[in-house]
This record gives sequence, C-alpha cells and structure tokens, in this order.
Amino acid sequence: MAISKKIEGFISQSSWIRKMFEDGIRLKKEYGAENVFDFSLGNPNVEPPAKFKELLVEVAREDIPRIHGYMPNAGFQDTRSAVAAQLSREHSTSVSWEHIIMTCGAGGALNVALKTLLDPEDEVIIPTPFFVEYRFYVDNHGGVSKLVDTNDDFSLNLQAIENAITGKTKVILINSPNNPTGKVYDEETIRGLGALLEKKEKELGREIYLLSDEPYREIVYDGVKVPSILRAYKNSIIATSYSKSISLAGERIGYLALNPVMSGLEVLTGGMILCNRIIGFVNAPAFMQRIIGKMQGTTVAVEEYKRKRDLLCDGLSSLGYQFEKPEGAFYLFPRLPMEDDVEFVRVLQEKKVLTVPGSGFGKSGHIRISYCVDDSTIINSMKGFEEAIKKYL
Repeated sequence: MAISKKIEGFISQSSWIRKMFEDGIRLKKEYGAENVFDFSLGNPNVEPPAKFKELLVEVAREDIPRIHGYMPNAGFQDTRSAVAAQLSREHSTSVSWEHIIMTCGAGGALNVALKTLLDPEDEVIIPTPFFVEYRFYVDNHGGVSKLVDTNDDFSLNLQAIENAITGKTKVILINSPNNPTGKVYDEETIRGLGALLEKKEKELGREIYLLSDEPYREIVYDGVKVPSILRAYKNSIIATSYSKSISLAGERIGYLALNPVMSGLEVLTGGMILCNRIIGFVNAPAFMQRIIGKMQGTTVAVEEYKRKRDLLCDGLSSLGYQFEKPEGAFYLFPRLPMEDDVEFVRVLQEKKVLTVPGSGFGKSGHIRISYCVDDSTIINSMKGFEEAIKKYL
C-alpha cells in the first residue's frame, strides 16, 4: 500500500458524506436527477446576495497597482479593519484589525489555530455530535481528541466537559449553530462554560482556549441569538467563514478573530500569522478579500432556509420521525427507532433518498439531513422517508 496506514484509516472514517454524495451522482445518472433526493452534502443552494455579483464586477475593474502581488500573511489591512469593525458591533466589544487573520475558509482557520496552540499530546475536548473533520484537524498538529457527550437536546453538558478536563487539556472546540444538529448554545450555557474554564485555568495553572467554529452564525431562526464567546471568556478565538452566510463555499474565504483581552495576545497573534503561511495555505484569496471587505453585515436570505426547515420538519413529524427542531444552520438530526443508523441510511438509499449516518458525526442512532436543497427534493422525498420508517415502527 502506497499511502500511510493512518491516512488509510482516516479514509474509512471520513468516507460517509462523500460516499453518499458520490452515490447520488451515480443514482442520478441511472434514474434521473428528479428521481433522486440528495440530502448528503451541506452545499448552500440559496444564491449569494445580489450585492456580491455587483461587487465582483466593481472590484475586477479597480485599477490598483500590484494588487495581485504578495500581501501581509494575515491579509489586507483594509479587509481586516472592516471585519474587526463588524465584529465589534456584533459582540459589543472592541476588536482591532491587528487581531484578525484572513484565512482559507473556516477549515483553514481551525488548522491555523490548532497548529499554533498544540504541543504533541495536548488534548482538545470536542462535544458530540461534531463536524467529522475535527478529529483530523487535531491530529494534523499532534493533538489528541477527547469526545464528550452533550445533553439529550444537544445542549452542552458542562459537567461532562469539566470531567474531561485534565492537565493536558489545551482547547475546547465548539460549533454553534451546530453541524449536524442545528443547535445553538444559549447565553447561560456559554457564560457557564466561560466560568468553568476560568476555574480550571486557575486549578491547573495553564491556559485553556475556547475555539468556536461559527460559519453558521448568521443562519438562525425564530429570534434565536448566538451569544458572544468574546464576552464570555477571555481566552477565546473565533474561526469562521463566508461559505454559508453569503453562500461562498467554493471561494474558501474566512478568518480568525482573537479576543482582544486574551493572555499573551501578541505572541498568539504572531504565531497564527506565521502558521497561516507555513501550513501551506499562505493567504486567503486576494480577490475575495477585496470583496468581503465591502460586504460586512450582508447575508443570504435566511428566511429561505427557515422555510425549508419548516417544510422538512412538518413532513417528517407527520411520518413519526422524532427530532430537536434546528435553531440554526441547515441540518436536521432525527433520532431513529433503531441504533443501527447505517442500516437505516441503506434502506433510505434503496428509496433513492440520500442521508448520512449519525455515527459519522460521533452519534449513532441518528441521521443527518442537509436541507439546503430545492423544495421539490424535500416534498418528493417524503414517500421514501415514510416507507423507510414504517419498517421499524
């Protein structure tokens, strides 16, 4: 075998989302796209705001000398200033452009942060269920993932997190709104987590960093608010992207934001700026940076995702599916009437309905349904969902 044994193992662990996506391509060729109902991939289907297309033309016409040359590792200062100003408004705090690092999406941001923070065998606590690639990101930089259960409604279990903290704990990695559950961790919980980490820092005599992955922050429903980790805990870092909030997934543009009052701020900032280069991404795309700087405060039509959520939830509820209604993002994570989620996914696939088993996200007995799809996909899939669950009710 030419590849490493580790990567060979990782391929088997990470294959479900892509496998279902690739199966979808095959089935669509065989049966026609209109007869296959693909909920496998979180690929936004609400178009970017009209302003984005206008800015594409405007920015392309700008005549700025050497604009396509090398830039500072952390990105253009004017873009970082615009991001910092927007964050300061959202979080009611004062964020400086100097502590914003433009990155190749949220995945790039998370890898830059973990490379900067982790020594070999440092532990990263991850609440389950979680985005499948987190464990690989941690491993990339010599860390060890420690998975902790959430509560039945997918809210954070602070006692479980406290029990998991050891002298090797370096990072708590959270994701809110959450992929795959759509859960938003509320203000009381985030403040409780901040107080817990402050206590554990004093007990252990070392910093513990709260790293929050927030690409779905703007996609929330029913008046739900995503609380600020910057206000709740001083050693906090935001990793995010514009992949979902402006539907720019393929452009790979995001950023890191460091809390302006965190310990060792300048050293951490310098480390992350260095890692933004040496990790291999080098810089966030220059063209997208120039556009993003002019789009702060703009989002996709979130009401479209809310409508799709309600359409899916109403349909599945009427068929007997049980779930926590998503508060944000665009995923539903129903509980199944059986523990073997892989078997259930295969039954759905026979009905030409493609979902992903919850075990791929660290939580068996569930499936993830990505509802950033056409309304017709949701409506026409109901027969398949009904036939599948009838086998087990």
